[in-house]
Amino acid sequence: MQKRYLGKSGLEVSALGLGCMGLSYAYGPATDKREALALLRSAYEQGVTFFDTAEAYGPFDNEELLGEALAPFRNEVVIATKFGFKNGDVTQGMDSHPDRIRQVAEDALKRLRTDVIDLFYQHRVDPDVPMEEVAGAVKELVWEGKVRHFGLSEAGATSIRRAHAVLPVAALQSEYSLWWREPEKDILPLLEELGIGFVPFSPLGKGFLTGAITVDTVFGKDDFRSVVPRFAAEAVSANQALVEALKVIAAERQVTPAQIALAWLLSRKPWIVPIPGTRNPARLAENLDAVTLQLSPDALQQIDEALERIDVVGERYPAHLRERTGR
Repeated sequence: MQKRYLGKSGLEVSALGLGCMGLSYAYGPATDKREALALLRSAYEQGVTFFDTAEAYGPFDNEELLGEALAPFRNEVVIATKFGFKNGDVTQGMDSHPDRIRQVAEDALKRLRTDVIDLFYQHRVDPDVPMEEVAGAVKELVWEGKVRHFGLSEAGATSIRRAHAVLPVAALQSEYSLWWREPEKDILPLLEELGIGFVPFSPLGKGFLTGAITVDTVFGKDDFRSVVPRFAAEAVSANQALVEALKVIAAERQVTPAQIALAWLLSRKPWIVPIPGTRNPARLAENLDAVTLQLSPDALQQIDEALERIDVVGERYPAHLRERTGR
């Protein structure tokens, strides 16, 4: 497995990480615990050293799962977790008050079975707590040796600058993929300027870019995608043009659409580390093989030309969740 540094932080991780949310949250019933433990340990055996979780995934179940799975090789992996929601529940709104940040850290250390959090993200910017207070609270945890690095998730440019002025931000985690390129406008140039790493979540468009989702796909009520406008039947139908273009490009190189999508992200900047999630061992291996896929200039041009011809349809979040991004 190739390694990458997240910006200028000195934090070295595998070129692809593993987003662990879906094992216990947002995509239907939780994975059987034995299967989840096996998948996490298989990821490590295949070279993954970067694992992403949050107190809100469950809540709490996901951190406990990672704590158990990664305990045998804890010192060889980087664990990222997050604070920022009231009682760890996304339905209760944001809470990044300093006392809450400290409590989340203390509880996460126990659930993760560790004495330090490698990367501690603010899950969403809290409009009621100045960013300077948030960064200051994490800075205290760094001084105490309970946190190594500070991160932000779905933050806007102003918040990133304000946080970074108090405590260097090691990484920004936000959605970025072939069907959501908004970060290229303002965020990627800012991250390069400040030396901050970028961790794209949903790099496969919540499964859409794999080609496995069609207009006939039905999402259960406990699957987050059931309320996402981009997964409404009419949007899925319109967006199939992107998947079909990916299939053509992938077939020419005898790889899969998912591998093309991940290799494209890896080609953007050397400090970009995508974190695709999966419950399927075969998908895990497929995703990790993308690390060795080098896209030629011709291939990248072919992808760009295909994207220019396609207008992606549908918002990536319902309205009440869009309000939490880009602050």
